[in-house]
Amino acid sequence: MGSAPALARVTTPHPSACRLVVRREESLSDVIRFVTEGLEVGQQVVAMAGPGCLKHLARALGESGLRPDSLLHNHRLVFLTAPDCALKLGQLKDPLQRAPVRKNGPMMRWVSDWSWAYSNGRDPAVILEYQHRLHQFLRSFDALSLCTVHCAKLERASLLALLADHRRAAKSRPTA
Repeated sequence: MGSAPALARVTTPHPSACRLVVRREESLSDVIRFVTEGLEVGQQVVAMAGPGCLKHLARALGESGLRPDSLLHNHRLVFLTAPDCALKLGQLKDPLQRAPVRKNGPMMRWVSDWSWAYSNGRDPAVILEYQHRLHQFLRSFDALSLCTVHCAKLERASLLALLADHRRAAKSRPTA
């Protein structure tokens, strides 16, 4: 009867805050729905994830009638392959100076799958700091954002820290 419900969802009243989906299964159904809806209304969609996740996403988009190769070519869809992209984006003063992300386009959707980070034995505090910096960066775009992680990759302390960070992101609003 479909995929298992997410363990936790943080919904936010402000569109620039990030929604968090912690998955019980490897299924990316929430991510695929989020990406497809954005592409169908003409938004640019940026997906940062490990290579396996990006391949699965591209295959699912193709199966739903979209043409991922064409979308990637015209930068309506941008894939940032982790972990390399995380290091490169973190080193740039303006993370978009070399990325094909549109600063002046329609609203952007950003997807971050953090499963790669938690499964590679990285320090959860470092991952959380990078997530926090990414959320601050995305606030300047007023982007719709979705973070996701497969719960089998998370320890309880990491899950609680992740939930707390997303709650803080939901409460803080950009200042004009």
